[in-house]
Amino acid sequence: MNDEDRINEIKNIINYHSDRYYNQDNPEISDYEYDQMMLELKELEKEHPELITLDSPTQRVGGSAKRKGGVLVKHNVPMLSLQDVFAKEEVYAYVNKMIEELDDPTFVVEFKIDGLSMSLRYVDGNLTVAVTRGDGIIQGEDVTENAKVIKDVVKKLKDKVPYLEIRGEVYMSNASFDKINEQQELLGKKIFANPRNCAAGTLRQLDSKITKERGISLFIFNIQDIKGIEFKTHTEGYEWLKKQGIKVIENYVKCKTADEVWSVIQDIGEKRGTLAYDIDGVVIKIDNLEDRKELGNTSKVPKWAIAYKFPPEEKETKLLDIEVSVGRTGRITPTAIFEPIRLCGTSVSRAILHNQDFIDDLDIRIGDIIVVYKSGEIIPKIKSVVKEKRIEGSKEFKIPEICPVCGAPTVREKDTADIKCINPNCLAQLERRIINFVGRTAMDIKGFGSAYVKELIRLKYIKDIADVYSLFNYREELVDQGIIGKEKNTDKLLDAIEKSKGNEAQMLLTGLGIPNIGKVAAKSIMKHYKSIEDLQNTSLEELQDVSDIGEISGLCILKFFEDNKNREVISRLKDYGVNMAVGDVTSEDNKFDGLTFVVTGTLTTIGRNEATEMIESHGGKVSGSVSKKTSYVLAGENAGSKLTKAQELGIEVISEEELVNMLK
Repeated sequence: MNDEDRINEIKNIINYHSDRYYNQDNPEISDYEYDQMMLELKELEKEHPELITLDSPTQRVGGSAKRKGGVLVKHNVPMLSLQDVFAKEEVYAYVNKMIEELDDPTFVVEFKIDGLSMSLRYVDGNLTVAVTRGDGIIQGEDVTENAKVIKDVVKKLKDKVPYLEIRGEVYMSNASFDKINEQQELLGKKIFANPRNCAAGTLRQLDSKITKERGISLFIFNIQDIKGIEFKTHTEGYEWLKKQGIKVIENYVKCKTADEVWSVIQDIGEKRGTLAYDIDGVVIKIDNLEDRKELGNTSKVPKWAIAYKFPPEEKETKLLDIEVSVGRTGRITPTAIFEPIRLCGTSVSRAILHNQDFIDDLDIRIGDIIVVYKSGEIIPKIKSVVKEKRIEGSKEFKIPEICPVCGAPTVREKDTADIKCINPNCLAQLERRIINFVGRTAMDIKGFGSAYVKELIRLKYIKDIADVYSLFNYREELVDQGIIGKEKNTDKLLDAIEKSKGNEAQMLLTGLGIPNIGKVAAKSIMKHYKSIEDLQNTSLEELQDVSDIGEISGLCILKFFEDNKNREVISRLKDYGVNMAVGDVTSEDNKFDGLTFVVTGTLTTIGRNEATEMIESHGGKVSGSVSKKTSYVLAGENAGSKLTKAQELGIEVISEEELVNMLK
């Protein structure tokens, strides 16, 4: 790959992850991984300035500014980002350069809070507008109503200056974050990955009551603009803000030399884990405001400040045990249980060990001191074993040769690292099979939670997936025993089960749990067959004629239907009235017959699911990848590598409006 191709590739990757971070509050990678990609892009563009484009991530500040139901506000003062540095040498180079260029400068070293940036505007001492960073240059989202319910936001100043605009970081304390996730778990809702995501999502809520309940906080770190009063230094401004009751960044330190700055950075790094909130680095600023004016800004960052970013957080802890669990296919998964540690804002005590090969490669043993980190600042993973701290007499761990649930033998599958329980009637497999069957991606039976599944299996009401539809026979028993709750809850679940009988056949196929046959594959298969019964009597050759189905998936289907027990379950499902047939899908025309579309990016008017249904209902096919066989690429905002590939292959790219017009 040449440099130009690599630049384009990195741009697309960064655009994708920028959207996940800024607009969806749901990052997939760590800040460190993102920063390293950005550094690589900067280096490549430095070598090839002719390849720098206006839409490059290096030429913009933040994400886009979007909020359903919200209002966009124009920035009076740009909310720029900071130049990031990662090494001691870079800190020294910056500080010494400032000392050379300025007359005896003073530096202010502050915490870099890991949150969401927001500015507050006051007119005649009254808070009028609160706005997020948005794109950092032109506009951000109006979050005034939500800002007013944040306890740290001052609504009226003591000194009624004509105009004040201040910028701060909205964050969530670790205590508040833990409390919210406890509530989310109790309510059966998705828990938040880290405090930063939770704070960002909370500030963007359309209901300010939710914002108030979640208890987010705010630190102010800069005066953007002020009229009616003047300050000579940044810290002088801080002191005035404090008198107004405004909470500014804690424990900031003034320094004169690079050695002093680095000493403060090290001190903050050591105390990082003891703070009540997350910080991801340290900011070094010029204190004198006239010096700041003299230095000015680039199009993206101020020249009077830099941010030193800490490396990814990792901690040592003691491995207490290795537990093994059995999945719905019988696969046995080992999980490390260790003394709880706090990483990236959450308390963690477990990490998946994947398989025996992973354990052997790490040479991990119970009692070892291990190093744990978070992949993408979300998923706990074990990095290494501190072998010099290993206790004498420790033994290698081996996944047991018998299933921990049913006692049946376990075997290692040929040419894989997977060890499986060979008993198809193992209760653990049944449990996960039923959870898969009733889940959202399969039969989507609302309210059928895993706790109900486990209890109904334990009491032998459910022994296979067909038994789900026999539960109405035991309504009185279920109500009397309170397994699902009283009459109202029980009837609600039974109604949902009854309603699911009319689901599309592809949902049933997904729910059967055939290896390698997920939602997408099931959809392709049921376009080719009239019913599940037809599928039972197919051949490998016919299956391989189905788009997206190869030999391995085909063999999995044949093996499933060769099992008489599975055929019996299918027969019982049919007797209970579960839909087996594909409905006659007719459309007014077949305008897209023979055409293959790829949908990528964020669609703002019709949505990706609706676009897919629209294309398929008119005879078209929607694929997940771009190839020479692709007819059109439907591209929304922040379209990534698929758009680039389409352009390279000369495939026509269309918008949502053009798609709709094609059908008129």
